[in-house]
Amino acid sequence: MELEKVVKMDKKYYMNTFGDRTPVCFDYGKGIKLWDANGQKYFDFLGGIAVNILGHAHPALVRAICKQAEKLIHCSSLYYIKTQAKLAKVLAENSCTNRVFFCNSGAEANEGAIKLARLYYRKKGIDNKYEIITLKKSFHGRTMTTLSATGQEKYQKPLTPLTPGFKHVEINNINELENEISENTCAVMLEPIQGESGVNPLSVEFMKGVRRLCDEKDLLLVLDEIQTGIGRTGKLFGYEHFGIEPDIFTLAKALGGGFPIGAVCAKEEAAAAFEPGDHGSTFGGNPLACAAALSVMETIEKEELLANCTKMGEYFFEKLEGLKDKHSLIGEIRGKGLMIGIELNEERAATVKDKCLKQGYLVGSVGTGIIRMLPPLIVTKKNIDGMIDVLDAALVAC
Repeated sequence: MELEKVVKMDKKYYMNTFGDRTPVCFDYGKGIKLWDANGQKYFDFLGGIAVNILGHAHPALVRAICKQAEKLIHCSSLYYIKTQAKLAKVLAENSCTNRVFFCNSGAEANEGAIKLARLYYRKKGIDNKYEIITLKKSFHGRTMTTLSATGQEKYQKPLTPLTPGFKHVEINNINELENEISENTCAVMLEPIQGESGVNPLSVEFMKGVRRLCDEKDLLLVLDEIQTGIGRTGKLFGYEHFGIEPDIFTLAKALGGGFPIGAVCAKEEAAAAFEPGDHGSTFGGNPLACAAALSVMETIEKEELLANCTKMGEYFFEKLEGLKDKHSLIGEIRGKGLMIGIELNEERAATVKDKCLKQGYLVGSVGTGIIRMLPPLIVTKKNIDGMIDVLDAALVAC
């Protein structure tokens, strides 16, 4: 009855941007588990789309949010903010960058990175360098500019004309990318693993080739770590798998463990392009959001969750390969750590997802042929075994 009330209210008052949603309304969660309004239990292998990195209601995160909320939720960045300064220090000291700017979402972080890349050359008196090369099948956000950076026509076509200044090339094709570099190019912007389009990893060779071209052609390398950052791949940041360093990278999703926060991280030379008045955010870097993110960073280290991500990721991939040997419906299995895409040889992704849901397991689907899994870093072998059994049964039923 509660679900029916929520659905009716939603359909009357909420803008219809999500279509017919999955008919579940969650009431509370703990760890990897969620319970709906009817008391039905679910295992969350989607993690709020790579957001709930510590699972649900992690005690450390809850304590940090409650403690900060009792003291100070928001104040303007016109004043110094202790948790903001501390979080900037933690991110800088644990990455290849030196400076951080905080905002509220991944799209805002990518907007900030795009502005910073263009301003970097404008401040040097090189006004013609403004174009940014991104990849086809990429996803960088839903604002007009990050949508323009996104290499997927299905998102762009209804909203033309787009923000000018973006080119899109094929993933892992270094020759095509090099051919698109012109006197107007200021940066290359990449996801270490494309998430929204089906978990498509960049190759080490490609990433190193892009870094080399950026050095040779005087371009900035911007990495969109919205989904790969904060431990998702078994490293704190995705770029660590490639033996290269970006000039700028962006964070959001997992950074706040469920509380909205985004970040633009940059090396000193690039960061210096932002001067007073060039950028800002009313809510970005507020005391509560930064307290939540500090708790996430501390918990990942204290509970050794990067090691657990690597170990559980390897176990998960091993189990999935076993299913692949059993089911001809499974094609390629892609990803890193606990960022996993399962390509199906037929357009059955929605069916598989629905069958898993009926057994109390949440997974995602991309298009018609890819299952996506993004469980929290606290996932255990027992949790994974349960997911494998349910997926096995779902594939049999297909």
